Amino acid sequence: MALPDLIEIIPLDQPVRAEITVPGSKSITNRALILAALAEGEVTLKGALWSEDTEIMVECLKELGFVVHVRPDPDETCNRTITVVGQAGVVPAGGTESEPLDLFVGNAGTAARFLAPFLCLGSGVYRLHGVKRMHERPQAALFSALRELGYRVESEHENDKLPARIFAGPAGQPPQSYTQFERRKATPAAPKKCRVSIEESSQFASALLLSAKHGGWEIEIVGENADESPYVAMTSKLIEAFPMKGGTFQIEPDASSGSYFWGASWLFQTGNYLDAARYPTISREEFAQVIGAYEHNEGLRVEFPIAVKNWPQSTWQIDQDFPRILNSLPKSFNQAVSRKSHLADSIMTGIALAPFLPRQSIFTNLGRLRVQECERVVALRTELTKCGAKVEEDEANDTLMVYPAKPGELHSAEIETYNDHRIAMCFAILGLKVPGIKIKNPACVKKTFPNFFQKLAAQPPHGLGATILDAKSGKKLTHEELFAD
Repeated sequence: MALPDLIEIIPLDQPVRAEITVPGSKSITNRALILAALAEGEVTLKGALWSEDTEIMVECLKELGFVVHVRPDPDETCNRTITVVGQAGVVPAGGTESEPLDLFVGNAGTAARFLAPFLCLGSGVYRLHGVKRMHERPQAALFSALRELGYRVESEHENDKLPARIFAGPAGQPPQSYTQFERRKATPAAPKKCRVSIEESSQFASALLLSAKHGGWEIEIVGENADESPYVAMTSKLIEAFPMKGGTFQIEPDASSGSYFWGASWLFQTGNYLDAARYPTISREEFAQVIGAYEHNEGLRVEFPIAVKNWPQSTWQIDQDFPRILNSLPKSFNQAVSRKSHLADSIMTGIALAPFLPRQSIFTNLGRLRVQECERVVALRTELTKCGAKVEEDEANDTLMVYPAKPGELHSAEIETYNDHRIAMCFAILGLKVPGIKIKNPACVKKTFPNFFQKLAAQPPHGLGATILDAKSGKKLTHEELFAD
């Protein structure tokens, strides 16, 4: 059964107490799949996300010739246990210049970016292509770095975007004539060096780092906050911890996906929460200490009616700090979300919730949201405005200002999702509070969270107990009908 093209979220009439599980991290899963393919022997990934983006990566590895086994996860429907037989840095050969090996990456930015350097470790010619939006997304900085390393990369439309062909093997030679062994003999012993900018996406640096050891590359990372990029740090920590000689690796739940349920908890907060009325002078640092005391059972009572089970504690995911930021004072929340260094995709959840704050919220440094699955800044402004929120965009400064909504000011709307999973999920959470929110193309959540709507509708304590309707017929959707296939 497929999700209807238009669904309606019926607001919850009372708070619920629930503990939700969310699928594994997409960012960690797709990085781990590349590392597993480069490892020596079998690597088993537990808690791996199974969604459109990760399925695409698995299919690409299979298309290349890697042996990959996928088994169900008994604890989470949208996770899998994935075993990859690594080939110790050997990437199976591609095709020829006239008939390259074709790899489809959909709209999976991680697959498109991580595979490009990985393929350079092979031999022959590979072609990367995806959906229309993926062909619009930036790739230039990554392609430039690969060329600096000596590889030939050709964009079919000469715009440094996909579709593109990757020519593995020594520069200036016909790659299809080289076996993997011959290519390696011809590679100079001295490391190859390149510089990569992460101004548009930190995925460019992560992509190079994942394959750098086997390629013999030295990577210089430049661009805004290059030394503090949370996703580059995630990649480096993952490389250090990964069982490259074979073994088992546990993937933690996705913090960005968890942000929607923490957001729902905040929407239905009670007097048990830390709030301005009870703690008028508490600072963010003091609040963190209070939460820390709660987490370590030191006697302070902080209640979260909706919580996410097995919340990450590794510090690998920047969005794992979202519940602390969200449940702090409006002043602290306002300051935190205006700093890019504090949140990644969960900043979108914060923007969707901002009309419920008591004063204006300012969200800055949003440039990277503009070049992802859709132009997310414009999408958030447009759809929040449809709902009656007052939102102002300063495009020159990548800033959104969201103003408090008066009681009853937010109203029904049909939400265009732009085929963006995070737009759909942000506004679904808004629909738990605002009557008449209808979501177009809800199945786009399959990109990272196929059972998201099932989690909303499942009965507590494993779901929120929300009613979700087929907006055209008014029929209540069943559990099976809410899966995004």
